[in-house]
Amino acid sequence: MGHRQNAVARSVDRGGLGTVHLKKTVVMVGMMGAGKTAVGTALARLLSVPFLDSDEEIVRAAQRTIAEIFERDGEPFFRARESEVIGRLLRGPPCVLSTGGGAFLAESNRAMIAAHGASVWLRADLDLLWQRVRHKTTRPLLRTANPRQTLAEILAARAPLYALADLIVDSQPDASVEGMATRVAAALAARPDVLEGPVA
Repeated sequence: MGHRQNAVARSVDRGGLGTVHLKKTVVMVGMMGAGKTAVGTALARLLSVPFLDSDEEIVRAAQRTIAEIFERDGEPFFRARESEVIGRLLRGPPCVLSTGGGAFLAESNRAMIAAHGASVWLRADLDLLWQRVRHKTTRPLLRTANPRQTLAEILAARAPLYALADLIVDSQPDASVEGMATRVAAALAARPDVLEGPVA
């Protein structure tokens, strides 16, 4: 961790980032269960910017759950709406944006995020992900005979694409949500094109 990241971490520990200014939307990417929504919400509080969730925006527009959209209209329809929503939010004021686990897989979405924001992969291992999602009934991709094996296969397939993110922050099983948000803020401090301002 460089001097600037250390300074950000210290200022966060003292209770905030002061006059640090977010210049681009920070897009949280990664697997279901990685903590994108929880950590993203805490990060938005630290940076004093709005937190938005692309899945929530889709649900609000469609007035149906993600599972219902998948079931009624299919995944391609959902992915098209997801791209539209992400594009709209990226064109708005800088914020912290949490995306669904499949959003970063589309090359067009990655290009859009690279052009208008900065992506952060919250990287978590299979055991941690399974611990967090095994009791959830809202994950359409895990409605299989062996959901843990399905999760492992999804992770293996997606990890190389998630690795294309601008920044990678490892999820720690024992870290608090606020602690993880601090780690992300410190990583963002290495990118003055994303986060600017005094960090002493």
